[in-house]
Amino acid sequence: MVSNLKHTLSRLLVLAGALTIGHSSATVAQPQSPARDRNAPVLFENVRIFNGKSATLSGPSHVLVRGNVIERISADPIDLAAETGIRVLPGSGRVLMPGLIDMHWHAMLVRPTPVTLLSSGIGYSNLLAGAEATATLMRGFTTIRDLGGPSFDLKRAIDEGLLPGPRIYPSGAVITITSGHGDFRQLSDLPRTIGGMLARVEQLGGSMIADSPDEVRLRTREQLMQGASQIKLTAGGGVASPFSPLDVSTFTEAELRAAVEAAENWGTYVCTHAYTSVSIQRSVAAGVKCIEHGHLMDDATARLMAEKGIWLSTQPFLDLSGASGLGPAEQAKLGQVVAGTESVYALAKKYRIKTAFGTDILFSEALAKRQSAMLATLKRWYTPAEALIMATSTNAELLKLSGLRNPYPGTLGVVQEGALADLLLVDGNPLENLDLVADPDRNFLVIMKDGKIHKDTLPR
Repeated sequence: MVSNLKHTLSRLLVLAGALTIGHSSATVAQPQSPARDRNAPVLFENVRIFNGKSATLSGPSHVLVRGNVIERISADPIDLAAETGIRVLPGSGRVLMPGLIDMHWHAMLVRPTPVTLLSSGIGYSNLLAGAEATATLMRGFTTIRDLGGPSFDLKRAIDEGLLPGPRIYPSGAVITITSGHGDFRQLSDLPRTIGGMLARVEQLGGSMIADSPDEVRLRTREQLMQGASQIKLTAGGGVASPFSPLDVSTFTEAELRAAVEAAENWGTYVCTHAYTSVSIQRSVAAGVKCIEHGHLMDDATARLMAEKGIWLSTQPFLDLSGASGLGPAEQAKLGQVVAGTESVYALAKKYRIKTAFGTDILFSEALAKRQSAMLATLKRWYTPAEALIMATSTNAELLKLSGLRNPYPGTLGVVQEGALADLLLVDGNPLENLDLVADPDRNFLVIMKDGKIHKDTLPR
């Protein structure tokens, strides 16, 4: 039965890839032969490099990619006359930069509404997610950290080449409490019977409900067993969940610590969804390494995070008018979070908190299309160079917290010799005009992930 299920899923994901590639044929490069994909070098000629760390561009350079790594960067032309099958991409002075990284994404939860998700089979959900994965890659995001959802099979399909998509650092199911953010049960589903049937959202792997340290430990270990690279808990209330007020603190410190200990036993870390000061401070006390959101925290909490070296993974929530499927109460909570956006970035800059960029788009294909535009909105608080460094090398630094659970050993987020070849060729200089990233269809002429070209619209 398990074998038949895996076979069916593989066929569905292959179909998703085929449908997506067909839909994007105007911008996706023509398929190469398998041998060429694996072995033939790719040479970017005459490019200026944003390396992911420096606020200035390099002089005219040539970049050689072999396999899935950057083999050589040279100011002088690279002679490959003795080799055959070379693909030469004339940069003509354009900017070559690292692929973008979104540190708060939900690959399985972007396109369906909550009702669609809970009422559909996993096959349909994977088809939706497969199509969205390709769209995500074509926006220039070559890596995402998935912070909740059953993305393990999608990740496998992408890694095996069944369909195009970004690298996925999966968390697996969000771990929450009864009535916490991620508990999408109805009142008619109560009371919960201990040891009874799982709720629909748990059956799908979207979230798991845990109401004691022992249950938290169990659910954490289950996600690690499935391949989680980090663990996500909801330490406070959330916007989309119907019975989860924003001001509520959910897990006790002992419950949070149970997850931290289980994750640390596997050499990785816990991040928590937390808007308020109380939920953040409790997370820090329990050993959590990364706070997601933080929009409602106060000055003292920000100072604590900086002193403890805690990461802040936050989002520029300004215009979320495309959010769908939210009732009046959820829209009101969303308004509170949006109102806190100016404050969280001001505090992050004031105390020099280690800050990562993400988008946290849920249940809206329309909002997902604005993923790149959300990155461009960082110009409200940061220079273009600061924003792009955050979305490349800084985000990659946070990914390293997964330690040996890192599914993609190698160097990400930079253009340097020996780094993994996730690259974008930009028509213009994003260090001068960050708005270029908001229109990837027009301005990202080449998109390469893991040494493979997924888009090439260079003028011929």
